[in-house]
Amino acid sequence: MVRLIAFILGASLWFSAAHAQGKPELQWFGQSAFKLTTAGGKVIMIDPWIMANPKTPQELKNLDALGKVDLILVTHGHGDHLGDAVELAKKHNVPMWAPAGLNQTLTTLGVLPANLGPRMNKSGTIEPFPGVKITQVHAEHSSEMVLKDPATGKDTVYAAGEPVGFIIELENGFKIYQMGDTGLFGDMKLIGDYYKPDLILIPIGGHFVMSPKDAAYATKEMLKPKMALPVHYGTNPFLRGTPAEYKAALGQTSTEVLEMNPGDKKTF
Repeated sequence: MVRLIAFILGASLWFSAAHAQGKPELQWFGQSAFKLTTAGGKVIMIDPWIMANPKTPQELKNLDALGKVDLILVTHGHGDHLGDAVELAKKHNVPMWAPAGLNQTLTTLGVLPANLGPRMNKSGTIEPFPGVKITQVHAEHSSEMVLKDPATGKDTVYAAGEPVGFIIELENGFKIYQMGDTGLFGDMKLIGDYYKPDLILIPIGGHFVMSPKDAAYATKEMLKPKMALPVHYGTNPFLRGTPAEYKAALGQTSTEVLEMNPGDKKTF
């Protein structure tokens, strides 16, 4: 009887703890910038290009208004992805996980303290919070940083490692594939088969990243997720692809294409 009572109490506590957690929430700021709040309440900023992002609503262009931040992910060194990441890392004293070469350059230059710029590489997995796993995967793109030289005041180009994507597995097993900036590559099928993402954040703008047609092929033939959110379009004249073109290229599919505007939030 004592064991039975202990089991019931334990199960009740587990059930209460599980239900005390909220639902994962994703807020889009335009381009590839996201605020991800996990079921356990941890806040992950992804490619946080906010202040200079032409698609971010004006009322959201306030880094203080983001509230707490627990971790930052950056896929590569281009300004529309690195964005405000360094400032946020310093402001909240939290790690910025990015390609190893990118963080190495930032810490060597003294732009980012070493404790806030840990090294990580493709296939590496971190478990920063209970129940949350983040893995770096391949992306087909480039990565360099343009930083102002404090001595000369001139813009200087620095190497920033290799571009990556991230597989983010949340407490309930829900998996988000932030693809970063990428073109088509054959191992997208491996990523789909092996990690089985539930939601992909997929670039569709073209020119620098996949076109809507390329993105549709990657979605339908290689990744086969439950849901897809088209991103990285409309912020400059080269990124002409649209969600409508992406949906048209997908045709009949079991993948749900999410429709969000910058500033919108969605729970899962």
